[in-house]
Amino acid sequence: MLNLDFAGKRALVCGSSQGIGYATAVLFAEHGAHVTLFARNAERLQQALETLPTTHSQQHHVLVADFQDTDAVATTLQSYLPEHPVDIVVNNSGGPPPGLVIESSQEAFLRAFRQHLLANQTIVQLVLPHMQRQRFGRIINIISTSVREPIPGLGVSNTIRGAVASWAKTLSREVAPWNITVNNVLPGATDTQRLRQLIENKAQQTGKSVQDIRQQLLSEIPMGRFAEPREIAAAVLFLASDAASYITGVSLHVDGGRMRCL
Repeated sequence: MLNLDFAGKRALVCGSSQGIGYATAVLFAEHGAHVTLFARNAERLQQALETLPTTHSQQHHVLVADFQDTDAVATTLQSYLPEHPVDIVVNNSGGPPPGLVIESSQEAFLRAFRQHLLANQTIVQLVLPHMQRQRFGRIINIISTSVREPIPGLGVSNTIRGAVASWAKTLSREVAPWNITVNNVLPGATDTQRLRQLIENKAQQTGKSVQDIRQQLLSEIPMGRFAEPREIAAAVLFLASDAASYITGVSLHVDGGRMRCL
């Protein structure tokens, strides 16, 4: 039986002020979890917090830090976790700016590395002791289909996303003895602000209309539409559930069939 009851569990959802992160936070709250929103924009986080369901008498919280500042991430969590241990972590952060890899600066790679891989590492090291003590934990990373098929024009993102996937696979084997799973969700084109910005950037670069670029992207997706953020969140929820207790180290692409690889 598929059990999606998260009552009594606390989920830390990063990048949760909007988009896929926010949709994930809402879905966890709908299924009984205490949710901790974590991102850099305090105003947006507060607005998001006010919309989270509390039908199971949950206590939801907000944490504020910029994921490029791993010291701030660590300090924020160190003061929060002793009273609010986390059972589920969803690592998620906005993607690096678009651009060709041959034109990208070293600093662009370093910023992305800090924001994604080092922030993930910082968070996991702090939440892990509680997960190990209770012999249960879920670590889920929202990355990108570029892990399997690099996306043209996203040189830095492709590089860093691949590094995060390799980190997650390595981590999954190390923490498995404590019944802690580590998995990745690879969203395809999803109707978020990030996708809209990418479409607008490509339209400016090519001289084509936004509608033309949008239709071009849709033509590559067998299902003929973009994902809704909630559809990506549903995959995260499944991987966090008891039903996925023997699934670890996988990268699940949720892309409407766009990718051609197995």
